[in-house]
Amino acid sequence: MPTPTEELIATISERLKATADVKVVYGEAQVIEGKTIIPVAVASYGFGAGSGGGKQGTGGGGGGGVSVKAIGCIEITAERTRFIPIVDVNRLATLGLIALALLLFWFRGPFRRR
Repeated sequence: MPTPTEELIATISERLKATADVKVVYGEAQVIEGKTIIPVAVASYGFGAGSGGGKQGTGGGGGGGVSVKAIGCIEITAERTRFIPIVDVNRLATLGLIALALLLFWFRGPFRRR
């Protein structure tokens, strides 16, 4: 007989498997001006569960989640097929600011007053 934790994990994993479909990563193809466009995303799944017991009895809980992020599209024409990535401007700006802060921190040493 499965424990409550095992039952909970089985239920959560079955629900997540139901959403794990290739259509989550590759969207429906669209034909636009002689080009076939296929959206591409990355999907991440995660879940957890636990149970315990004590003087008050036993209990358990769990949860899961799905994250889907568009990363680009595949463009198919008569001449070629190519992947066109989506540039995440916010991420690039954040990385640039971090790099600038590290450079300023690194080079502040020689300019300190003694």
